[in-house]
Amino acid sequence: MIRVVTVEREYGSGGVEIARRLAERLGWKLWDQLLTNEIAARLECDCRVVEEHEEKKDPLYYRLLRAFLRGSFEGSLNAPRLKIADTDCIRQVAESVVKSAAKDGHCVIVGRGSAYYLKDEPEAFHVFVYAPFEEKVRRLETEGKSEKEALQLVETVDSDRAAFIKQYFHVDWPERQRYHLMINSTIGLDGAVETVLNGIALFEKEQAGVA
Repeated sequence: MIRVVTVEREYGSGGVEIARRLAERLGWKLWDQLLTNEIAARLECDCRVVEEHEEKKDPLYYRLLRAFLRGSFEGSLNAPRLKIADTDCIRQVAESVVKSAAKDGHCVIVGRGSAYYLKDEPEAFHVFVYAPFEEKVRRLETEGKSEKEALQLVETVDSDRAAFIKQYFHVDWPERQRYHLMINSTIGLDGAVETVLNGIALFEKEQAGVA
């Protein structure tokens, strides 16, 4: 029985809205902004700090500085008093929150490496949402982004996500065999939701037959 759905998405593909509608249809909890809020609460920092580091690598200069501070005498003295909200600690907290949410079940989790943290969870169903480049740009423009901004975001955000997945999970993003279902969102957001629901039903039927 599926109790968790993870939704990974290309930026601008509509994956977040599909996840929201899916959670609404299922009557399940949506872990998207709620996940960011929980990470921020546990780290005692502003949500904006978490958003700046989620699903991306810290720049090289920062990683070098962090390594220096952690290896220095002064850094070791100050470490207990510092609450450093960088990608490493945010990822660790995100993993804890995702696994806790999955344990409770009846939830839809958006990104943040959730499909990888829950790769061995038998009650999880993993979805990847994608769209053509031009469609992603158009969608972002309808949300108020300028054409220049939309182009830049589509070109960079997924590159950051791919680098994050490569660094922490050592695979190329998206790792297609990771997902039970990959959906082109040009079929429409409601169509995508129906496809996920049908996919879950078929998967559960197949699993029941195997059992």
